[in-house]
Amino acid sequence: MQSAETVLGVLRERGRRGLPCDELYRQLVNPQLYLLAYGRLYSNRGAMTPGVNGETVDGMSLGKIGHVIDALRHERYRWSPARRVYIPKGRGSTKLRPLGLPPWSDKLVGEVIRLLLEAYYEPTFSNSSHGFRPRRGCHTALRDVANTWTGTVWLIEGDIAQCFDRLDHSVMLRILGERIHDNRFLRLVHNMLKAGYMEDWIWNATHSGSPQGGVVSPILSNIYLHKLDEFVEKVLIPKYTRGRIRNPSRAFFEVWNAMRRARKRGDRTEVRDLRKQLRSIPSQDTQDPGYRRLRYVRYADDTLLGFAGPKAEAEEIKERLAQFLRDELKLELSPEKTLITHARTEAARFLGYDITVHHNDRKITGGRRSVNGVIRLRVPRSVVSAKQAQYMERGKPARRPELLNQDDHIILSTYGSEYRGIVQYYLLAGDVFRLARLQWVMETSMLMTLANKHRSSVSKMARKYAATIETPHGLRKCFEARVERVGRKPLVGRFGGIPLRREKKTVITDRRLAPVNIKRKELVTRLLAGRCESCGRIDAVEVHHVAKLADLGRSGTRPPWADLMAARHRKTLVVCGSCHADIHGKKPVAALTE
Repeated sequence: MQSAETVLGVLRERGRRGLPCDELYRQLVNPQLYLLAYGRLYSNRGAMTPGVNGETVDGMSLGKIGHVIDALRHERYRWSPARRVYIPKGRGSTKLRPLGLPPWSDKLVGEVIRLLLEAYYEPTFSNSSHGFRPRRGCHTALRDVANTWTGTVWLIEGDIAQCFDRLDHSVMLRILGERIHDNRFLRLVHNMLKAGYMEDWIWNATHSGSPQGGVVSPILSNIYLHKLDEFVEKVLIPKYTRGRIRNPSRAFFEVWNAMRRARKRGDRTEVRDLRKQLRSIPSQDTQDPGYRRLRYVRYADDTLLGFAGPKAEAEEIKERLAQFLRDELKLELSPEKTLITHARTEAARFLGYDITVHHNDRKITGGRRSVNGVIRLRVPRSVVSAKQAQYMERGKPARRPELLNQDDHIILSTYGSEYRGIVQYYLLAGDVFRLARLQWVMETSMLMTLANKHRSSVSKMARKYAATIETPHGLRKCFEARVERVGRKPLVGRFGGIPLRREKKTVITDRRLAPVNIKRKELVTRLLAGRCESCGRIDAVEVHHVAKLADLGRSGTRPPWADLMAARHRKTLVVCGSCHADIHGKKPVAALTE
C-alpha cells in the first residue's frame, strides 16, 4: 500500500508533465488518504454539524474508513443530499446565501477527491489564477496587479453571474474527461454533482452548479474556469498585445530641442518655461497604433483585465470574453457588474479594493515623473462606512449588548480580531490611513461595552486597559486585558497596536499546499495506536469529539472522561466502543444533541 505522500507526489508529477490519469479511482481505496483527509477536517467547525442523516465526525474510526472503502471498491457508495440552510452574507447583513451541509462521510470522501484532483491539476493551472489555491490568495492577486500593470488605460471588470450555481455538469465532466481517462472516477463525480439538496425536508435536484458547502467545490470550479484562463492567455492576450515600447512623442522632443537651443543661448527664463511645459507632455506617444498591452488576473469568479489601447478595442475584448463564456462554458457575464473603467479618472472595484492609475506631473524622482501610469490600490470609502455602521447606532459608536455577558479579555479579543482582520487585509492600500476613523469607532464601541458591563465610564475603562507593547515597528499603544493562570500562559485580549502604514509585500494566502512529506496528525497517531484513553483497553477504538471545550462543563461537575479531555486541553478522546456508548448514554455534552 502506497503512502499518501507517494500517491500525491506521483499525481503532481503526472500533472506537471501533462500525462493523462488512467487509474484515479483506484487511489480511492487507499486508507492512508482517508487518514490524511481526517487529519485535515476534524478540527473544522463544520465537522460537528450534522447532515441530513445526523452523521458528524463524532465516532470516527478505522472501521468507518473501511466501510467507506468497501462501498467504493464495489461501486456501492451513494452520496447523500446536502442539508441546505441560509446564513447572512456578513455580520450585520440582511442578505442571506445558501449553504449546504453534507454528512461526515461525504465530507471525508470529498476531501480525498479534492486531494487527488488538486495534486494532479495544480501544476497545470495558470499563474493568473489566485482563488482557492495553495500559497495564493487575494493579496497575491492584488500585488500582481500593482507590480506589473503599469501603463494600463482601461480596466475591464468581469463578474460571472451566479457562477458556482450555474456550472454546467456536462461541460464539467467533459473538461475532466479530457485528462482523466477513468470512467469509474467520472461516474463518482457525476453522482456527487447530481446528489441534490434537502430544504425543509424536501429533496431538490441539482441540475447545475458545484455542491454547495462541499470541500471539493473550489477545485472543481478552478478546473472549470481554467478554460477561461487558457482562452484569455492563448487567444486574447496574443491578439491584443503588440509592440516592445511606444514610439517617442514628437511634441515632447520638439519642446526638448527648443529647451536645448534656449540653454545654448543662455536664456534661462525660456528654459524654465519650456521645462514646465515639458513636464506636462508625455515622452511617448500614448496613441501609438503599434503598441498594445492586455493583462489578466482572476480570483474565483471575479476577473480583471487591464488594457493599454483605445476604448473601442476594450469593448471588443469584453464582447469576446462574454461570447466565449456563453458558447463554451454556458456562463453569462453580469451586465450590472461587468464594467469598462478609465483607470486615470475612475476606480475599478476588485477584491474589495479600488484600483486606479496614478497621474501627477509634479512628482519627480531621479529627474523623472515617477508615478505616472503606476497602479494605485485604495481603500474604498464605502467599505469604511459599511464597516463603521456595524458598531454604530444613530450615527454614533454604540455598545454591543451580545458581548455584555462575556469576560473582559474576550470582549477585547473579539474587537481586536475583527479590527486586525480588516487592517491586515487593506495593508496593500496606499491610503490605509483612512481606517483611522474605523479604529476610533471600534475602540469607542469596545470601551462603551466594557463601561456598560462594569457600570463605569468610558474614560475609566480606557485608563484601566491601556497598555504599551513591543512590535516590529517599535512601541505601540493599545488596549489589553490579561487573565493570569498558574503554570500556563496568560489569556490575553488585545485591541490595536497595528500601525496604519502601507506594506507593499504583505501577503495573506488562502491556505498552504500539502508538502510531499506530510507530517501525520497527532490524532491519527492516537487512533492507529488502538488503545482506549479512558479505560486503557487495547481494542477497536473510536474518536469522541466535542464542538468546544466549554461544552465539557465546569470542574467538579463533569464525568471523569470530560476531566481527562479538559486536562489534556483536547476536543477529542480516543475510546473503545463501550466507553463511547457510556459517554453518549449519559449525554453530558449539550453539543452532541444539537
